[in-house]
Amino acid sequence: MVNGKKIGVVIPAYNEEKQIGMVLDTMPDFVDVIIAVDDASRDRTYQIVESRGSRMGKIVLLRHERNRGVGGAIATGYKWARDHEFDIAVVMAGDGQMDPKDLPDILAPVVSGDVDYAKGNRLFSGAAFQKIPKIRYIGNSVLSLLTKIASGYWHIADSQSGYTAINRRALQTVDWDRMYKRYGQPNDLLVLLNAHDFKVRDVHINPTYHIGEKSGVKIRKVIFTISWLLFRRFLWRIKEKYIIRDFHPLVFFYGLGGLMAIAFVFFLIRLILVWIKIGHVPEITALAMAFCFVTSLQSTFFAMWFDMEKNKDLR
Repeated sequence: MVNGKKIGVVIPAYNEEKQIGMVLDTMPDFVDVIIAVDDASRDRTYQIVESRGSRMGKIVLLRHERNRGVGGAIATGYKWARDHEFDIAVVMAGDGQMDPKDLPDILAPVVSGDVDYAKGNRLFSGAAFQKIPKIRYIGNSVLSLLTKIASGYWHIADSQSGYTAINRRALQTVDWDRMYKRYGQPNDLLVLLNAHDFKVRDVHINPTYHIGEKSGVKIRKVIFTISWLLFRRFLWRIKEKYIIRDFHPLVFFYGLGGLMAIAFVFFLIRLILVWIKIGHVPEITALAMAFCFVTSLQSTFFAMWFDMEKNKDLR
């Protein structure tokens, strides 16, 4: 326990036989229960956790019969922590990339009640660009920007960090069966939390790489998948938060921005076709295109500013 709060650590694991033992052995003593979720591993992950459990005595081992993805494993652990009335549930990966020394800092703002959800941010570190593989760093930065827009948490960065702590109120509020089950889980969860006005904070942590872990993430593939997920979740959040629960005029600005963007594309295509046909740029079409572009940009920026102001207290 920490300050009377019952702490459970969820460890999603898939084919982590090389690292999972080290993760379990280095878990801080103040953790009450380790909830290890074997996501249908094909190696010895389950057996290693089971042997540690018989020796350590505070490991709950859950197993999926079929692979559900990292988000599915986390959802299983969260639901177990919720049903057993844990005050705080932490997520630490089974590959050893999350340093146990950072756990007290991750827990602190949630234990104190300042926020409902805290997450690690590896990008604060000056050494992040040197430590994190370049393609992952760039992909993370792009997804962090898109996640700010989609989630409404404009103060949050390093959206792909899965080192998190969540309190009981949020555990009991979020529908974990609706959370995305693959590598976009941290992004999706931020959108779900914002729809319920939960407070979220970034915590500085050091990036940990090249310790024997083997990532299953292919940035070139998931960046498009997660971007599409964020677009759909963004529309859902705007509908849920600013139309159904409490209407806000930013809906009009986002709507106008979207319509003008579509009109811009229409006039751009028309300009190109007419240019090819008559040999020069049609002035009226060019002016209409410029008007649509500027209006779309201004409306979208106004909507973002309204969204930022609306969510400025959720930090």
